[in-house]
Amino acid sequence: MTRAIALFAAAAVLIGIGVGAFLVMYNAGPDGFAACRRSAIVGGSAAIGGPFALTDGAGARVTEAEAITGPTLIYFGYTFCPDFCPTDLARNAAAADLLAERGIDVGLVFITIDPERDTPEVASEYAASLHPAMIGLSGSPEDVAAAAEAYRVYWRKAGDDPTSYLMDHSTFTYLASPGQPFLEFFSTSAAPEEVADAVACYADAL
Repeated sequence: MTRAIALFAAAAVLIGIGVGAFLVMYNAGPDGFAACRRSAIVGGSAAIGGPFALTDGAGARVTEAEAITGPTLIYFGYTFCPDFCPTDLARNAAAADLLAERGIDVGLVFITIDPERDTPEVASEYAASLHPAMIGLSGSPEDVAAAAEAYRVYWRKAGDDPTSYLMDHSTFTYLASPGQPFLEFFSTSAAPEEVADAVACYADAL
């Protein structure tokens, strides 16, 4: 996926969120996470995130309650992704390692947007290759679509080749916690240290 397409996808997601709520930057707010927030959802953070039920590499069904057991970084991508996905997921893995050095555990979740090629086994192996604690989830096209739509993810198949097509998609990483399906998001430009600092702030406030 080219950078131009990725930027278009990100813009499309922000516009889509704006139908019911849009993203704006701010420095404070009347909530317990005000000191941590890098962004806010006008209309409420409930505009992003929600229930999902997917499948892990062992064939077990995994709900959001089972995937999000503490502060968790969630990323939607696909294993054939040539650029943003491995870069963003490696960044998330590096942030998790930085947090571990501070004594903070953060979950790492990879959810495919390409269930046709990314079976649960493939998604799980891909995630584990990036970090031993990262879980990879897939499922039926309907299950994957429900999860992606809950997080306002933009995605579509690009190309007609049945085996070597690419996927256009947004590239945000979402921070969630139990009972808080969306706390924060991080773009590709966020460095591991930036992500780790933000997650640490939220972890202290939870």
